[in-house]
Amino acid sequence: MGLSIGIVGLPNVGKSTLFNALTKAQNAESANYPFCTIEPNKAVVPVPDVRLDKLEELVNPHRVVHATVDFCDIAGLVKGASKGEGLGNKFLGNIRECDAILHVVRCFENDDVVHVDGSVDPIRDIEIIEAELIMADAQSVENRLERMKKQLKGDKKLQPKVDCCAALLEHLGGLNLASSFDQRDTDVFAEIDKELHLITVKRMIYCCNVDDEGLLEDNKHVQAVREFAAKTSSQVVKINARMEEELIGLEDEEYTEFLESYGVTESGLDLIIRTGFTTLGLICYFTAGVQEVRAWTIHDGDTAPQAAGVIHTDFERGFIRAEVIAYNDYVENGSESACRSKGVLRVEGKDYIVKDGDVMHFLFNV
Repeated sequence: MGLSIGIVGLPNVGKSTLFNALTKAQNAESANYPFCTIEPNKAVVPVPDVRLDKLEELVNPHRVVHATVDFCDIAGLVKGASKGEGLGNKFLGNIRECDAILHVVRCFENDDVVHVDGSVDPIRDIEIIEAELIMADAQSVENRLERMKKQLKGDKKLQPKVDCCAALLEHLGGLNLASSFDQRDTDVFAEIDKELHLITVKRMIYCCNVDDEGLLEDNKHVQAVREFAAKTSSQVVKINARMEEELIGLEDEEYTEFLESYGVTESGLDLIIRTGFTTLGLICYFTAGVQEVRAWTIHDGDTAPQAAGVIHTDFERGFIRAEVIAYNDYVENGSESACRSKGVLRVEGKDYIVKDGDVMHFLFNV
């Protein structure tokens, strides 16, 4: 499994600029007018992880495989997108499969950069986008509800789903996110969401795009977004997308030094990925051998068999046991054989809860 993040926002808030900065490639045209993104931009980005770099140094494998994040940037949404206004509505399907939504919000003043609504007001912008996402979900639920009502006469078992869909449609009709639906934790709702891939049930990360001054200290726009996000316990990140895009091509050391000159300790990519992992409760474990050192993404709380299943489903079905070395122990001793001789390599069974950074080998029956 990997992490997938869909990028949404109004036109001209910096989505495509952010996409360029995140992927370190000029893959998304960035222009000062609405709808410059006419096809969804997708990129698979390796997750930066210094632990993987250290394991590579110790093991000297033939190849290193990072965990990855899929980014999907769609055309800017505008008021009325759910009814066909603008171009963004055409691409909403591309973010239905994503794990989380990165909502880019303009939090800087600049008369040279046109705002589609004529002024900078991040809360208004957020509410416009979320209303469109809600209405898009409502349309999907309504269509599914109508089909099930026709099927109900021949299949009475559909009644709980019909009732749940009807209640959800009413909830969405009040411009409420699906994530706040009071039946969200039920099995019936889970089944509906699996079918429809509701957008507004996904975790939202608000990304404040700021200027140089806003990067150093929260301006009034960022403060407003933080207060808004706190109401739903959503995460907020702050970046200067234009600055990071302009840094593309610099050597890592120069890149880091420039960010530090602005009081920034990590890149926008690192910040967004870290926040995404935290928001979705994801961690990484490692496999390390001469052929390959690799990071694997799992959910925090997964057992050893579940972690093995990320490599291959046969590993989970035939799981026998796992050999586990804590990352710090591996680094301290320098190799798997040294860890084994020192007694810090542990043998764990089916109930073992994998820890972030564990270095693991699995034994299984085919």
